[in-house]
Order: sequence, then structure tokens, then C-alpha cells
Amino acid sequence: MEIQTRILNFVTRANWLIFICAGILGLLITPPDFARGIIFGGLLVTLNFHLLARTLKKALTPPHLASHNIVLVKYYIRFMVSGLIIFILIAGHYVNPVGLVIGLSVVVASIILATLRELKNLIFKEAF
Repeated sequence: MEIQTRILNFVTRANWLIFICAGILGLLITPPDFARGIIFGGLLVTLNFHLLARTLKKALTPPHLASHNIVLVKYYIRFMVSGLIIFILIAGHYVNPVGLVIGLSVVVASIILATLRELKNLIFKEAF
């Protein structure tokens, strides 16, 4: 269980760090609509990740084990709201779609970094 906790903690912290760095870089070197796409996409995906983690933690912590149906309903409601927000952002021309995709990739980037970090730890632990 130690490795899962370590990965979750790393991903949680890395989400915010990558989001802040990407947002600042976007503001400094890209047009305003592109930067807004990075910021809104990163914020949306990071908040969704934290809400999902909180939902799962509450659902799987005894003695208040929740039905898997409740977890799925919350997931799909969050998914639909996210889709609606993305639609409004793109249809209203508030953001650049490419910037939005980059922002939405924040969690993917942090998961890849966490995986590489754990692989490095495994390889070097086995080597010594």
C-alpha cells in the first residue's frame, strides 16, 4: 500500500505544480486566448482529479462504504458538467482549443512523471 500512497501524493502535488508552471508560462509567452485555454483546462482537470479522489476516499473508507452506483453517478455528473464547461469555453471562443487540450493534459503529465519516478526507484533499488 505504500507505493500507491506515494504515487497519489506525488500526483496530487505535481498536478498543482504543473498547472501553475504551465499557466505562468502560458501567460508569459502565448496569446491571451491560448493562455486562458491552458489555465481553464488545467484548473478544470485538477479540480476534477481532487473531487474524484475525495469521492473515492469517502466511498471506500469504512464504516461508510458507499454503493458503487453512487460513485458512478457522481462521476458521470462531474463528467457531464466538465463537458458542458468545455463546450461553453470553445463555442464562446473564450479559449484556444489547443491551449485547452494542453491544460487538460496536466493530470496525464503528473501521472507520467509519477510512473517514471517509481520506475527509477525500482530500477535503482534492484541495482543495489
